[in-house]
This record gives sequence, C-alpha cells and structure tokens, in this order.
Amino acid sequence: MFSPKRYFVNNLPDYTGGDVTPNKAQLKERTLELVETITKKWAKNHENCDGGLYVGLAGAVYMLHHLSQRPEFAGERDSLLKQASAYLKPALECANHTKTRGHKVDICAFLLGNAGVYAVAAVVHKTLGNMEECKKYISEFSQLASALIPVNWLSCGGDEFLVGRAGYLAGLLWLQSELGCNVLEEPAVNAMLDAMVESGQKYAHEHKSPVPLMYQYYKTEYLGAAHGLSGILQMMLSFPAWLSSRPQAKELIRKSVDVLLTLQTSSGNFPCAMDELGGQRHPDDELVHWCHGAPGTVYLLARAYMVFQDKKYLEACIKCGEVTWLKGLLKKGPGICHGIAGSGYVFLTLYQLTRDPIHLHRAQQFCSFIYSREFRQARTPDSPYSLYEGLSGTVHFIVDLMNPEQASFPFFKIFM
Repeated sequence: MFSPKRYFVNNLPDYTGGDVTPNKAQLKERTLELVETITKKWAKNHENCDGGLYVGLAGAVYMLHHLSQRPEFAGERDSLLKQASAYLKPALECANHTKTRGHKVDICAFLLGNAGVYAVAAVVHKTLGNMEECKKYISEFSQLASALIPVNWLSCGGDEFLVGRAGYLAGLLWLQSELGCNVLEEPAVNAMLDAMVESGQKYAHEHKSPVPLMYQYYKTEYLGAAHGLSGILQMMLSFPAWLSSRPQAKELIRKSVDVLLTLQTSSGNFPCAMDELGGQRHPDDELVHWCHGAPGTVYLLARAYMVFQDKKYLEACIKCGEVTWLKGLLKKGPGICHGIAGSGYVFLTLYQLTRDPIHLHRAQQFCSFIYSREFRQARTPDSPYSLYEGLSGTVHFIVDLMNPEQASFPFFKIFM
C-alpha cells in the first residue's frame, strides 16, 4: 500500500496565450503582508537561530536584505534593514558561541552553520555603511576556507551543498557579487574546487561508480541539489576561470552530468539516490523537490547548457518543468526546499532560458495557488517562517516574480 500523493492534483489553467506581465502592485501587497506576518510571529531569540540560513533567523536577514535592495521597495528600505539588523543580532550571538564551542561542520557550513551567518552579516553591514563590521565578517567567512580544502575534511561527506564545499562556494559567489570584490584569492578557490574533483574521483574509483565523479553523504550516493551530485557539479560549473584552466576536470564534470542525464525518468524527474535505481518508489511517492528531484537538478542542467551549449541539456530542463507542473504543487508547504515556491522557481528559470511565456504563466499560477482555499490543507512546515521551509522563501519567490528576468533561486545563480 502506498501513501497518499505528496502533491495536490494540478487543475490550474495552463497557458493558452495572452499577456503575462506581472501585477507588481498585487505582488508587492502580498509580499508586505507576509513580511509583517514573519516579523510579528518569528521571535528574535537564540532558540530560533538553529539551522542557519536554511531554517534559522539568518534566513530572514537574507530575505529582508534582498527586499531592501529592490527598487519597488525603496519606500520600505529603512524599515526592512532595521528588521534585518534585529534578526542578525541573535544570529551572530549564536554564531560566536558556536565558534568557540561548536563542531567544525557547524562553523564551516554555509546553509546550516556559521559561514552563512557571516556572509549575510558582511552584506548587511556594507549596505548600512558599517565598513569595519563588514570587513570583520568577510574575514570570518574567508578564514573558514582553509578547513574545507583537505580532501577528506568531513568524513560523513564534505562536498555537498548544505554543509560542504558546494555550499561554501555558492556563498562565496553570492558574497562577491553583493560586495563587488574578491573575498578569497584565486589559489584558495582553485584548491577547494580541485579537492572536490579529487574527492569525487576517489570515491567513484573505490566504489566502482558509473559516474566519473561521485560523492556520498552519510554513505548514501544522493543525486539531488541539497546533499547530492547535482548541487556539487553545478557549483563546479559556476567557476569559468577554473574550468578553463582545468580541461580534464571540465570533461569529467561533463561526463558526470551526462551519466546523471541517463537517469532522468520518462516523466522528467530524477531519483533521489543511486540506491533507488530500479524504481522502488511509486509514482505518487516520488520526490519532486528542490532538495531531491527535478526542481533542484534543473539548475545543474541549465548551467550545463550555458557552459557546454548542447541542446540536450535544455531539453532535459524542459522535461524537469513538465514534471514540476504535474507534481510540483507540494503538500509540504510554501517554501523553496520542498514547497510550492521552490517549484515555482523552476518555471522562472525556464522563462529566463527560453523567454517562452508559458513558463512565466506557470510560475504565476503556482504563486496564486499558495493563496487558494485548497492550499490551506497543506502541512505547516516545522520552521514556518524560514527561508528554505517557510514564508521567507515564499517572499523571495514572490518578489522575484515582479522582475522574472532577474529571478534567481537563493544562492543558485545560473546566469553569470
């Protein structure tokens, strides 16, 4: 017997033509309503700091700063930054405590640890004009890099996105983009990327993997964006200078993407891990999430298309969009990790790749569903106001709908 569907049946109207211009006034109103809910209900205390950017208060700092930089919210800029600073205070206090007493992974992790907190602190302080504080947290972030360079720095798996090298590198790209300067010297960046290649080759050789670069996280060969292969390969494809200087590594990455591509199902989805090959999951029980499945793998495929200019990657992206349209109205909530906003970002990515209005229409339809009567039956996430599980991520998605050409899933920038 199988569990009920993980998703609401999609009865939304698909695109049949017509205008898809975003209703910015409505989107802004919805955004500000959600921000008010978050800031009134999510207490700014140490108990809510666990989980870093992923489900902790640091995610609210990131979201509020993101809004403050949008021209549509110029009138609210000061109040948004004030709230961001208020959330940042306990997040930094907890990070400082972790720095002295925590484990190495808690300190170095980007999404789940101190690295992400230091990154958003640097950016917020720069925006506020506090350059000494900004430099302090740039230093805190950059000093963590040396711990991540040893190939086997974390025995449970140190390459993935939530706690490993891929996440740190994603944070580095975001931080350098926001600050407009290099945070790490090129040799340190290259050393970390080289370690990822060596780690993947070593594991693949020892375990006779069909994928030239393969990785494990707690002894599972995950394939998705959060803990797995697609998130790791995507980050390596996001450093053009390194790729140009490492043709053999670039070819290993391409071959690894191609093996992963063979695992795409007829519906367009991807298995969660290599141990699921053979179809153990019922179609109604498969994971169509950012963390595991097509809605996260699409970013790797999009980046591969940008780098290698092979249309097979674009075609695979389109298939990811089809399964997301069919099964992406997730019952887990409104978030970006395993919720409807995360599914909506797939369509914004496809719209940027193709400029086909069907994808923008679908993103808008998913946004509207969050406000539907049917969606009230969805599960309340464990962290209902957070960036990855809850409403902070929903806010990020809705704001990006206002300017879809510039939309970007948090820390997963495809278009360099």
